[in-house]
Amino acid sequence: MRAILLASACAVAQAVVITPSPAQAQQPAGASRNNSQDREAVTIEEVVVTATRRTERLQDVPLSITALSQEDLNERGIVNYDGLATATPGVVLNRASANFNNFTARGIATNGYGANLQSTVAIYLDELPISSNGNSTILDPSLYDVERIEFLRGPQGTLFGSGSLAGALRILTHDPDPSGFDASLLVDLGTMSEGGLRQRYNAMVNIPLIEDELALRIVGFSRNEEGWVDNVGTGIQDANTLVQYGGRAILQWEPTDRFTARLMYSKEISNPHDSSLTNPNRGEYVRFTDRPDRFQSDMTNYNATFEYQFDGAQLTSSTTFSDYTGLFYVDLAGTYAQAFPFALDADAWDKTFVQEARLVSDPGGRVDWSIGGFYTRKRRDVDYGYRSNEGFLAAQGFTGLPDEYYLRFNSHFVSHEVAAFGQLTYRFTPDLWVTGGMRYGKTDAQGFTEQGGYNSDYLTRAYLATLFNIPSPGPLNVTVVAPVATEGVKAEEEGPSYRLSLSWRPSSAITTYAAVSTGFRPPIVNARAGDPPPPLFPTDIVIPYGATSDNLINYEIGVKGRWFDGRLYADAALYWIDWNDIQVQANRVSDSVQFATNIGGATSKGLEVSVMAFPADGWTVALTGALNKAEVDDLTAQQAAISGAVLGARLAGPEVSGSLRVNYEWQPWSNVIANASVAVSHVGGFPNAFPNTPGKPLVPLPTYDDVEPYTFVNANLAFAFDQFTVAAYIENVFDDHSINYIHPEAFIDGRYGRLRPRTVGVRVGYEY
Repeated sequence: MRAILLASACAVAQAVVITPSPAQAQQPAGASRNNSQDREAVTIEEVVVTATRRTERLQDVPLSITALSQEDLNERGIVNYDGLATATPGVVLNRASANFNNFTARGIATNGYGANLQSTVAIYLDELPISSNGNSTILDPSLYDVERIEFLRGPQGTLFGSGSLAGALRILTHDPDPSGFDASLLVDLGTMSEGGLRQRYNAMVNIPLIEDELALRIVGFSRNEEGWVDNVGTGIQDANTLVQYGGRAILQWEPTDRFTARLMYSKEISNPHDSSLTNPNRGEYVRFTDRPDRFQSDMTNYNATFEYQFDGAQLTSSTTFSDYTGLFYVDLAGTYAQAFPFALDADAWDKTFVQEARLVSDPGGRVDWSIGGFYTRKRRDVDYGYRSNEGFLAAQGFTGLPDEYYLRFNSHFVSHEVAAFGQLTYRFTPDLWVTGGMRYGKTDAQGFTEQGGYNSDYLTRAYLATLFNIPSPGPLNVTVVAPVATEGVKAEEEGPSYRLSLSWRPSSAITTYAAVSTGFRPPIVNARAGDPPPPLFPTDIVIPYGATSDNLINYEIGVKGRWFDGRLYADAALYWIDWNDIQVQANRVSDSVQFATNIGGATSKGLEVSVMAFPADGWTVALTGALNKAEVDDLTAQQAAISGAVLGARLAGPEVSGSLRVNYEWQPWSNVIANASVAVSHVGGFPNAFPNTPGKPLVPLPTYDDVEPYTFVNANLAFAFDQFTVAAYIENVFDDHSINYIHPEAFIDGRYGRLRPRTVGVRVGYEY
């Protein structure tokens, strides 16, 4: 299959060369947007964003923002989160496996996993926060046919509902177009050096139902990507195959030039067949579990957005309901070196309601303002089942359980957040203005243990039987977990977030700014708060109730500008961050129970730079770079003991990262546009956790390790015709197998993630 696919790529490229289309070239899937006949006059396009809830030039927004249109995504071959991280300075994607996606921005992370914790970077699909799942999966949504991606770095607490501690990623879907019919298709076929076939199919159709008034836009996608990791425990090769599919439908009605109604339905199902984490002691791409680890997701969203344009201001109301189902099935037997079966099967259901309303003044005057409110309610139900297996139970003579599960209990969590926010910009002159924003919010979270469930002494007896050869066959001691339903401690917090910035344009081509802003995360309630340690380990930790909110202050200065008649664009930001009451994840040593708590503080300081240039006819150069130093600087002895942190410990982010992309565009034949690009990305090494063992002061953490510094190269060659685009690509050209993720917890056998093996493929796009 690999040989056939490579031969097909060559044949397609030759066909492009021999039979160019006579029509004007387009660029749906990889060619540059600039017609070669106009290259002499090419300048960097003006980019417009809505990061401040109004339409503004990117250059005039006093924030560090990376904005990518659908054309940008196509040109760079970005179809998911991986490419977004490499295109954004100072950002790293920590991907333990498919559906575990945690971004780190500006070094604000204590490890790459963040079990029990909300991500420090909030992810929004339009108005819905999809990154607040805590110790669960974060779906990797399709990025096909989006209007724009905006990655805002630094806290965004004044205008975004879900806690945006270190940044916010906004995925903005494309509006229907009532002016005419439109359709597109993108097929991506590839093969990996260590695995099987990659298949990605995307399609869009835009149907005007009433001309210039009512339209329906439907997007669908399907991914079937064979894996590259062998599981020697299950005997399955290429075990981490991913099957993902879904789509969205948007109906938009514009009966007048003042009113717009937009209804959206979206659904995505992601089914990774196994984890991609490996154990280097077993082999480079090898793992071991008794059954596949399953981290599956199913997310359905319903949104209604209404906009009305008053004289001087626009009112927007957005209502979203989200229904999410996730599976978290993981082998925990690494806790006891695979001596006996020990696993967790957890099923989770989230129901989230989000309402936001805001009134935003029309731009152009001396004063710009916005005011609004936000409300969200989320209920998460989790059914926990800790299992052995029937073969082991029979071999040890353990009886008395209804099935292979030795511990079962069900719980649910309810959280609310309500906030009011506003922002005001005053222009002293057209080139000097000040912006102030304030958000006051109140959050609460509470856990509930539901009646029923049971526990047993399985762990104690299995531990003694296998590690100390002290058999104890017969009925296990089974007890009821919760004779009656119980309510946990209700965590409540309220307070303000703010942002203040001063912007100055020394010339029409350059904007400078200085800003101070704050961010936060809501409190966390631990699922097993108050749970005592197992009888064999009486001195281990009693699980604390949870963690209070953490917060930070970000000080930043930046410059954005255009030079050389618009052929060079650059922006740079220098920041210093004070992070306090840090929410951290820890694990009880005896039984690997996860919990969240707080420690003192840390500082992060650094520099981010982005440059884009057209140095010569047909050439485009894009450069990003970041320097960062982030470390713990405030810590008590008690906090050090429970978290494993030490003063001066580095946070889980690279000190150096960056990327360089060079693209050349030319016109090989009349009305055919071609481009070739090479992109080099580098991420420096960083620690995967704090250096000591939680609950064991000064004892080094056995799973402490450093992610390797790595550099990988991608290459692309594309030809665009009238309605077709054909592109051949190579991802990870030199087949670098560097370790790019290390799981901090001891309970799993395979804790190491590696770069995806070299992938060679073709993309064929069509636009009608």
